[in-house]
Amino acid sequence: MYRYLQVGKIVNTFGLKGEVKVIPLTDSPERFSELEYVLLEDNLSQRLTIERYRVKDNIVIMKFKEISSIDDAQKLKNRFLVIERERAKKLPEDTYFICDIIGLEVCDLDGRKLGRIKDVLQTGSNDVYICQSYIGKKDLLIPALKDIVKEVNIEQGYMKIKVIEGLLD
Repeated sequence: MYRYLQVGKIVNTFGLKGEVKVIPLTDSPERFSELEYVLLEDNLSQRLTIERYRVKDNIVIMKFKEISSIDDAQKLKNRFLVIERERAKKLPEDTYFICDIIGLEVCDLDGRKLGRIKDVLQTGSNDVYICQSYIGKKDLLIPALKDIVKEVNIEQGYMKIKVIEGLLD
């Protein structure tokens, strides 16, 4: 499991006073109101204190106490914001952080290894796990539904699924 979780990616500056545009990597951009600070993924010793934020067209405009000019803000462009895992919101039962799902080995209920999760599509109604197949050339698309995903074990690194008709074609 990862010690730090990505919560946003800085994509540009905003204005002249050091604000930045952030693509939120969390289900709820309002999550930033609960955070006092974030860290830079590529420099975990650099703490950025959240002075204020606002959501505009699915982008978060953030102002950090330590950044006061457009020149300083420009240096943050294309960098990821992270928080320590222990500061993350507690997830409901049977829900997981995407970073914990990616890399899990997928097997059927008989233990036959089918592949490894390489990405997660968020479709709105339910997630779809993209599994790099061990048994064919095409990726397997596994709907994240209780009828199909029968067990997820993050600590041991596997997911057991019920194979339904058409899944392995």
